[in-house]
Amino acid sequence: MSGVRVLVVEDEELIAAAHRAYTERVPGFRVVGVAHTAREAMRVLRRTGEDAVDLVLLDFHLPDVHGLDVCRAMRAAGSDADVLAVTSARDLAMVRAAVALGVTHYLLKPFTFAAFRDKLERYAQYRRQASAAGTVVAQHEVDRMFATLRGTAPDTLPKGLGAETLDAVLDVLRHRPGISASEVAERTGTSRVTARRYLEHLVDTGRVARAPRYGTPGRPEVEYRPT
Repeated sequence: MSGVRVLVVEDEELIAAAHRAYTERVPGFRVVGVAHTAREAMRVLRRTGEDAVDLVLLDFHLPDVHGLDVCRAMRAAGSDADVLAVTSARDLAMVRAAVALGVTHYLLKPFTFAAFRDKLERYAQYRRQASAAGTVVAQHEVDRMFATLRGTAPDTLPKGLGAETLDAVLDVLRHRPGISASEVAERTGTSRVTARRYLEHLVDTGRVARAPRYGTPGRPEVEYRPT
């Protein structure tokens, strides 16, 4: 079964049940465990295979160990699961410590389902970007990944252009630099006109360079390469 595998860590049973229900309302996420103590959480985090944990929804105020110590124990044990702090802790020193320990998101209680869903959807988008094969083409792709988590946009696309198609075009350029609009269209399943719009946008923003392609009969074709 696919999807982001979530561990809910919350000492209050009713709140834990609510967090589980919230999570299961967001497409692409499934709960593989609920823990009410740090000890229970660490036991679930040791699972492997289909029940391995990708994301921990972590309350800081646990009855046995503080949530930040759970983060430390996770990293010491070699767990690379991401952490979304779901807590009422508003101390700035605690927020800084959470960031230092690699907490991906910080959601303050109380919150609405809309706020919760937004955090999970942004995390899912970040995870898709981070798990893509290969390397990043340029700085803007790294910026976009971090901006996805923070809820800010690194740039605004012109009307009619979408981020998913732009990512598909960039992926083609990453694996086949020096490619024409027709070839991009074929590989992305778009029309030549659409592919050219995305390519020209990338040229305008300095991400891609345009150059004539010689060696073919007739008028030279234009090809595009990442800068």
